[in-house]
Amino acid sequence: MATQKGILPIEGTLGGVNFYYRKGKAVARKAGGGFNGKAIKTKPSMVRVRENSSEFGNCSKVKSAFRIALSPFLNYYKDGTLHGRMMHLFQEIKKFDHNSLRGSRTVGRGILTTEGLTLFKNFMFTPKCNIDVIVPMNMSYDFSSCVYDVVDFDITLVRFPKSATHMELQFGVLGIDFETPIYKLFMATPLVLEKGVEVDAFTMAPEELPDSGLHQFAFIGIAFYQELNGVKYILREDGTIGIKCIA
Repeated sequence: MATQKGILPIEGTLGGVNFYYRKGKAVARKAGGGFNGKAIKTKPSMVRVRENSSEFGNCSKVKSAFRIALSPFLNYYKDGTLHGRMMHLFQEIKKFDHNSLRGSRTVGRGILTTEGLTLFKNFMFTPKCNIDVIVPMNMSYDFSSCVYDVVDFDITLVRFPKSATHMELQFGVLGIDFETPIYKLFMATPLVLEKGVEVDAFTMAPEELPDSGLHQFAFIGIAFYQELNGVKYILREDGTIGIKCIA
């Protein structure tokens, strides 16, 4: 690689030499070499590149499917890091697929291991809105009936944002068949609680249960609202919208 000098830096290819900018400096190098589509598909030395590309593609598809399926929870949530964090999550999870050869490892097989499930369940979709801290709940979940049950609830422990007058709880079960693939969210009717109004216990369950055979992931979500003149407006500041995988 050579550095260009002179009053007329060139961009493009001229006489078998590529001229371009790198880190703000005009540089030149001999044309050819590097990666190209045919080499990646056929050269033995590109095997690792092909393996990584295949697994990356699977992670990207799963990430997109999860993001779309969970849109009822994340519709008003804005976080430019979520895409990258979810991609990193699924790339780590697919490493737990120890039964497949490198290049064929998938998120679907990795997430069904103990390690993969733990990694997914501990993932912070909304790190600035930790539901366990903001809305403490003594909860239980029954997989067979998909019932989310909360007892001994104390609304005075909820960390309402200063301008919030109401809190909305959402509950849903994501049914997944990674092979098909199917990603379908079964939602319960949202529960809206007014600040200061005592509620000791409540139960939430999807109006329709997931089909048998689908892997189930249960999610709880929260959002805060401000009521003005009888109209509730969702608050979109940091820490006002959250989602968590509970089971």
